[in-house]
Amino acid sequence: MSKQLVVRGLFTLLLAILVSACTTTPTKGPNDPWETQNRKFYNFNDSLDRKFFTPVAKGYVAITPKPVRAGVTNVFENVGYLNVIANDLLQGKLATFASDCGRFIVNSSIGLGGLFDPATSLGMPAHEEDFGQTLGKWGAGEGRYLVLPLMGPSSFRDLPDIATAMALNPLTYLNAVVTVPLGILNLINVRANLLEATNIRDQAALDPYTFVREAYRQMREYKIYDGNPPSESIDDYLDDADDEEASSHPEVRGSATAAATAAATAAAAAAPAAAAAAPAAAPAAAAAPAATAAPAAPATPAAEPAVLKVY
Repeated sequence: MSKQLVVRGLFTLLLAILVSACTTTPTKGPNDPWETQNRKFYNFNDSLDRKFFTPVAKGYVAITPKPVRAGVTNVFENVGYLNVIANDLLQGKLATFASDCGRFIVNSSIGLGGLFDPATSLGMPAHEEDFGQTLGKWGAGEGRYLVLPLMGPSSFRDLPDIATAMALNPLTYLNAVVTVPLGILNLINVRANLLEATNIRDQAALDPYTFVREAYRQMREYKIYDGNPPSESIDDYLDDADDEEASSHPEVRGSATAAATAAATAAAAAAPAAAAAAPAAAPAAAAAPAATAAPAAPATPAAEPAVLKVY
């Protein structure tokens, strides 16, 4: 089966999901009716990560200098940036669209295919847009929460981005002899960038599943509103997390609120394959909101560069 047929099939799936998402109204609760199955997939992903991805990532960090890892991250960000540009336009962000077009051109040329990032110093910073955010801008509700095998947290609204990101990634159309090794490299690099986030999740969460779910939902809301979500929206997510933590551990009610900033970072580490699945959707750590009673503000980015994805 050719890659063109695969992409065509994914777009058919995208349209079906889009119709479902656009008829789904937002909910205040976690909207997780498939929690039993989701937890099974979460445990599968977590086990695979601990036994395979994490050891490989630690070995990669040990033998690869940080500047080299940063260059790898930059290249894959640049390759996937067409997805960001397309969603800038779909959301009507014309100034951002122009800036991101300039960024892609500058980094692809002067930056040697994205290895370096001269565009940022020239006033063209990176942005994070994807089709899930676009659907949110258009008014689609988040739909049911999902945990995908090997891919991690998602929702009905975010599923179509898998197809659009693949279709807009130039590497999709190259021979598998090229794309498979590059995909493996990106996956390992992404996981290496998220080692610290995983540690935060493990230290902060009484129930890692709930922790990651609420972190993911909060992070997506934060991105849809460009860093300024309604304060009541953040409060709803924090209440959901606190209630579920307290149901099992009443003596520590509120711990999810205290650790929500770390949770939003850790959501990116829930499944490294998800971070390597579609361009420019993985830098959750850099864009995660600080969760307090006050309106959310950007959290301190992780020490590693933003992580990106490739097919």
